[in-house]
Amino acid sequence: MTDSTSAKDRVVKTLTDEWGHIADLMSGCSGEEWRRQSILPGWTVQDIVAHMIGTECMLAGRTAPPATRDLKASDHVRNDIAAMNEQWVDSMRELSPPEMLERFRQITEIRTESLRSMSQQEFDAPSWTPAGQATYGRFMQIRVYDCWLHEQDIRDSLGRPGNDSGPEAATAVEEIALALGFIVGKKAGAPQGSAVTFEITGGVTRRIHVAVAERAAVVDRLEAPADVTLHVASGLFVRIAGGRVDPAASVEQIVMDGDQDLGRRVIAALPFTI
Repeated sequence: MTDSTSAKDRVVKTLTDEWGHIADLMSGCSGEEWRRQSILPGWTVQDIVAHMIGTECMLAGRTAPPATRDLKASDHVRNDIAAMNEQWVDSMRELSPPEMLERFRQITEIRTESLRSMSQQEFDAPSWTPAGQATYGRFMQIRVYDCWLHEQDIRDSLGRPGNDSGPEAATAVEEIALALGFIVGKKAGAPQGSAVTFEITGGVTRRIHVAVAERAAVVDRLEAPADVTLHVASGLFVRIAGGRVDPAASVEQIVMDGDQDLGRRVIAALPFTI
């Protein structure tokens, strides 16, 4: 087995395992919990599941149901992608929890079979992704992040913490790490020659260095101590980056060693998921 094939198998297993975690979580929820307002504006817990079903239906080649209202009239619908998401969500709002769970299981079974049967060439083929043009495999890695983050949205909405460690959570942290050069250098405006270290603790532990040379980039090691080191729990790290919590309200939960002004700018710039 080649390294490339191993990477494909790892991504597919992590994604399909994540779908299993979501199905297990939702199978234990009451009807009231399915209907409960979530932490995401405009959506119930059921709507979050409907969104995930809709995305996998789209990836399976299905067309979104026609809109039955002016979708962009809703404050939380800010672009065309959000409007398409809303079409799927709207189409499932009247379904019962058992019907929703069955739909989720059916589409993820179809997608699991499709992903496992793909050749390495198909997995490595050029593809649009939410992070720009890349490969289909890269898209599926982003799907792990998206689905895991939505699982956490559901857990936060219901007060049911869990699955905050392991491959799915680690993949989510890695997805954010890929954006840290842009976040530190471009969004936070870290000066040339500076460096930032993220000491991530909790369910996922990582030490990530970002050095600003001609451009900011994640590096394996620094030649000198970082200008600021941010000590942050992995759960808080992904929630800030995912736009789930206000960075300003989270500063006191993050220990900063070094340049406090730079550290605060980096924390404020951390959200990158729309």
